[in-house]
Amino acid sequence: MKIVKFGTALLFAGCSLALGLGAARADDTLFQDLGGRDAIVKIASDTTDNFLADERIKATFDNTNMDRFRRLLGEQFCQVAGGACAYTGRNMHDSHKGLHLTNADFNAVVEDLQKAMDKDGVPFATQNRFLARLAPMQHDIVTK
Repeated sequence: MKIVKFGTALLFAGCSLALGLGAARADDTLFQDLGGRDAIVKIASDTTDNFLADERIKATFDNTNMDRFRRLLGEQFCQVAGGACAYTGRNMHDSHKGLHLTNADFNAVVEDLQKAMDKDGVPFATQNRFLARLAPMQHDIVTK
């Protein structure tokens, strides 16, 4: 997986891998490098704030319970990073079907996540490792 940064936009090349959460749990180095559970929950919260402030995608969340969303995003980020966390939400396909999200929407989400990680002091190499684990979700999120 190659992630290339252009300004604040990230482009993913070779996103055809399936997300292996079992493999992520086996190596919690990324979890530790992100700062552990509390830091990851903060990243998820800051990312959510960015989504709600982003004119490109904020309407997507109009009918969303944002407290629940923040909690689930924190769980998901923690699990994907390799922490001993359990994501209790729906799978990405079921969560996003019917939203008709585009690659532009997905890119906005990635940019908002990157802004949160920048704000929270996550080193660029660690950001790329985390984004590489999240990138395969694009196939279940982008439906248009």
